[in-house]
Amino acid sequence: MALRIGTLGAARITPAALVKPARRTGAAEVVAVAARDPERARAFAGTHGIPTVHRTYDELIADPTVDAVYNPLPNGLHGRYTLAALAAGKPVLCEKPFTANAEEARVVAGAAAASGLVVMEAFHYRYHPMAARLLEILASGELGDIVRIEAGLSFPLPRTSDIRFQADLAGGALMDAGCYPVHLLRTLAGGEPEVTSAQAKLASPGVDRAMRATFSLPGGGDGAIRCSMLSSDVLRVTASVQGDRGSLKVLNPFSPQAFNRVSVRTPVERRVEHLTREPTYDFQLRAFVAAVTSGTPVLTPPEDSVRTMTVIDAIYRAAGLEPRQPTGAELAGGGR
Repeated sequence: MALRIGTLGAARITPAALVKPARRTGAAEVVAVAARDPERARAFAGTHGIPTVHRTYDELIADPTVDAVYNPLPNGLHGRYTLAALAAGKPVLCEKPFTANAEEARVVAGAAAASGLVVMEAFHYRYHPMAARLLEILASGELGDIVRIEAGLSFPLPRTSDIRFQADLAGGALMDAGCYPVHLLRTLAGGEPEVTSAQAKLASPGVDRAMRATFSLPGGGDGAIRCSMLSSDVLRVTASVQGDRGSLKVLNPFSPQAFNRVSVRTPVERRVEHLTREPTYDFQLRAFVAAVTSGTPVLTPPEDSVRTMTVIDAIYRAAGLEPRQPTGAELAGGGR
């Protein structure tokens, strides 16, 4: 039987990240949706053929026909409802960023460990062969010792009324866009980078619309990330690694299904590689289902999420901003 998944909220990401991959792979079935706005939930269910609509998130989590929960809620609600699902005995595929901050991530990671249930952060790019190929190139030694790693993700989101800019929902460019280059930097570095500087551009008091940060890498060398949702850096989806014997440049490491290119230069050769354009979300959903049904380890477990959130908190502090906070209890009964 396909894994029966319920989705919290009628989020814009849900069709691409869950509904369509479930149909393409046959690994899962989306059986329920809940949202604060009942009409929106019913419309979403009708559009995507979801049989059950619940009035609240808690009602969906308690539904005995739901085997696992997909959590694409606003950032400030990720931790609360992942904990609620775990308390109900349900595995969780949680959208990035995992929680509002590192402290909350540690609480969720502890609950996941105690429950023995699968909790997986939805860094979908990490499950695509592109990520494995980048690590393979670095492990081969052809670039030599790593001198510098850079990663960036920028896209235009001109409506500052969007929930991704809302302070009470743990919004900000670093949370929504920057978590990707932070995670990729950590992945390629093979350890935890130390923040050396950060500069933010603000959309409103305390909420960043763009962020840049620099790092010292655990194995030597330095790193940098940049991200934005509203800046002159309109569109950027890149990464690069400079070694003392060669370099690696990546076009679109985060959504390689749209397009991708890996360029390697060494004294021996120059080459360009292209990876499969099968959707990252298909690989991610298969990995989640395999973890739930067969115990296959995931690449983005809660312990990894704690480390990512620790770096994000450190960037905010270095930029003179406070780490994000979980959303207050007044929003606990509904969704977006």
